[in-house]
Amino acid sequence: MNFDYNTTRNELILAEYGRNVQNMVKYIIELPDREERNKYAQAVIDLMGFLNPHLRDVADFKHKLWDHLHIISGYKIDVDSPYPKPTPEAALIKPDHIGYPQQKIKYKHYGKTVEVMIEKAKAVDEPERRAAMVQGIANFMKMAYVTWNKDSVADETIFKNLRELSGGQLELDDNVNLNKVEFKPVVSRPSNNNNRGRNNNNNKGRQNNNNRQQRNNNPKQRH
Repeated sequence: MNFDYNTTRNELILAEYGRNVQNMVKYIIELPDREERNKYAQAVIDLMGFLNPHLRDVADFKHKLWDHLHIISGYKIDVDSPYPKPTPEAALIKPDHIGYPQQKIKYKHYGKTVEVMIEKAKAVDEPERRAAMVQGIANFMKMAYVTWNKDSVADETIFKNLRELSGGQLELDDNVNLNKVEFKPVVSRPSNNNNRGRNNNNNKGRQNNNNRQQRNNNPKQRH
């Protein structure tokens, strides 16, 4: 008996659609009647969309399905597509490389956002508004420090870092108290199984006490 293994079958061109869809496309290619090919091609397109519903969140998902149909057929299927037929050469074109931003951040735990906020605060001339912005930035810096380092931090450290990042242009008085932010390690809670065991022991203890009290109150049970 000969068994049909995947290793002996033709390679799947687009594995996300499965072998059945690939076999259907192969069948459509060999149909002699163009109208019949169009009818079956539309049915396969609907099936491909059903098998991959996440494609509906992609812009022009119908266009993508038709492109995939041509790719599965090895660009051999001859049907009336509502979209331009893709070419094998287009599949070989690689998109332009998107470069990563090369920005130096002095304190990574504060991030680039803090540096941007500091620059905006430096450009404010109104004293009250400027002071409110500096206070807010310092509170945010303390929260970011604790989140990143998993440790508490003194307000003096935040004041010092604020002066450094602003080039000495932004400062807070030493008597200003920043919002209280503390790192609290997660304490594991006892499992329900342990509580259930303790409850069972307590119930057994109460039952034994009740039985003992009933024997003491009943004279016949004492003899």
